[in-house]
Amino acid sequence: MNSEIQNALGQLRSALQESYADHFGVNRIDGDNLPRRDEIINITEKLLDIIFPGFDCRFTGTLEEIFEELSGQIARAIKYNCKKDCCGKCHADEEAETAALALLKALPEIRETAKDDVRAGYAGDPAATSFDEIILSYPGLKAITIQRLAHVLYLNKVPMIGRMMTEHAHSLTGIDIHPGATLGKGVFIDHGTGVVIGETAILGDNVRIYQGVTLGAVAFPKDACGMLIKGNKRHPTLGNNVTVYSGASVLGDITIGDNSVIGGNVWLTESLPPGTKITARPPEHNLKLAAERSEK
Repeated sequence: MNSEIQNALGQLRSALQESYADHFGVNRIDGDNLPRRDEIINITEKLLDIIFPGFDCRFTGTLEEIFEELSGQIARAIKYNCKKDCCGKCHADEEAETAALALLKALPEIRETAKDDVRAGYAGDPAATSFDEIILSYPGLKAITIQRLAHVLYLNKVPMIGRMMTEHAHSLTGIDIHPGATLGKGVFIDHGTGVVIGETAILGDNVRIYQGVTLGAVAFPKDACGMLIKGNKRHPTLGNNVTVYSGASVLGDITIGDNSVIGGNVWLTESLPPGTKITARPPEHNLKLAAERSEK
């Protein structure tokens, strides 16, 4: 390596070190207390194998081992948040063990709910040939199950890790469900690509959603300083037995009553009473074609 290249690399090194020195949030060169993405993904997949044993065979260890792995990552996340917020009041290791144990204790209930989700997928898709096929190949089930795991961490106020888990599911399935969303039993997401379900969305039992559906917010209120107000209810509530067809956008803190059907490509920002069926107006050229055919 000649002196010119050495000088250039030396200047580059100095520039990078200067960039790191401001301690901005993107600078974690030492990995200080950040949970590790690869380990979170590995833990997530092990938890899935506990929910659906024998399908992927990733987990051959013990609950004690997964508890240690999970509590260790949670502790890193809590310590990071504590340092970032300068609170100095965290008991990270104890809080991490409490949260990890809460998730493991939830596994039997999540497994029972997952059975309902599998049944809903089989009942709702005429192409489904078996429960096993749904577990092995349906992206909606994977996304929903990971979200149910992440939701337990969300409820226990574990920073970052639940979101990392659901973003892992998002990357695998194209389905984006925030860990804060509340999902009832027997939820079925068919096809799934492009589905977005926001943090404060609530889904009742036996809800069916198709590809490209957004359960999102219609506006983002700000405080007096112009900062977004966080934590308020801003996403829809869907009652039991609601179906939302492909491409529909259901936005805002509205309520869709039980047994309602929302047609494809509908843009909805108002609540609906139970039993409502709503569809988008067909494009004008389709209406004209229908009229021409009826005249013939």
